[in-house]
Amino acid sequence: MADLATSVATALGAGVSDSVRLQGGDLSSVARMTLEDGRRVIAKSGGDARVEAGMLHAIAATGCPAPKVLWHGDDLLILSELAEGRGSEAGWAEAGRAIAALHAAHGDGYGWHTDTAFGHVPCPASPTDDWTVFWAERRLLAWPEHLPRDTARRVERLAARLPDLLPKDPAPSLLHGDLWQGNVLLSGDSFSGLIDPACYRGHAEVDLAMLTVFGTPPARFRDTYGPMEPGWDDRRPIYQLWPALVHLRLFGAGYRGMVDGLLDRVGV
Repeated sequence: MADLATSVATALGAGVSDSVRLQGGDLSSVARMTLEDGRRVIAKSGGDARVEAGMLHAIAATGCPAPKVLWHGDDLLILSELAEGRGSEAGWAEAGRAIAALHAAHGDGYGWHTDTAFGHVPCPASPTDDWTVFWAERRLLAWPEHLPRDTARRVERLAARLPDLLPKDPAPSLLHGDLWQGNVLLSGDSFSGLIDPACYRGHAEVDLAMLTVFGTPPARFRDTYGPMEPGWDDRRPIYQLWPALVHLRLFGAGYRGMVDGLLDRVGV
């Protein structure tokens, strides 16, 4: 922590008077730091800071709130602090409007200009103009050799069926890419912004599926986000399978049941 504080002080030209490590640092070190001039910032080390900075800029450009990038190097990212507290249904309603704006920012093709990673787990993202190819090759089949053999065979069968299960050319929305509820910061009736992005362009339902992996937002979120496309409930477990596979590889066999349950729901 002392080394991180020294790096922040050097980058910003201001001493650090207090530093508190934050939860959620499984894949990087994250701390809230108070500077001697009274400012409070969030500092992150680990991962590719330049890539994350670019993602935060891309999110903010859509009108969806995100932390302001104050400084970044290769492996140090310094951000403005967002208000965080217990959120209300009104806050979730505001989040629904903002995430709809994020998804309304369309690009050309699916993927991102660089591969990314969750810690040591690679996330291939080279662009393609066929969404079913992207989801099969860059997601479900990204690293079958790291899955249990029977799970890998089931995932391969699912990947072969994707042309019949997913749209080939949905609108290529800007995705947050890791939109679990812990990355949606609320404060009372306000939506503060999105943190910890893993952006790429793809079907907007990917983010919405992730948002329901570990819980379900209040109905007001869905009301302001807008209606879902027909067949959403059938596609949701296919999209939830990616974060389940990532968790299986990152954290081990405790997530095997989640993976197997999603594959059961898809019928492979």
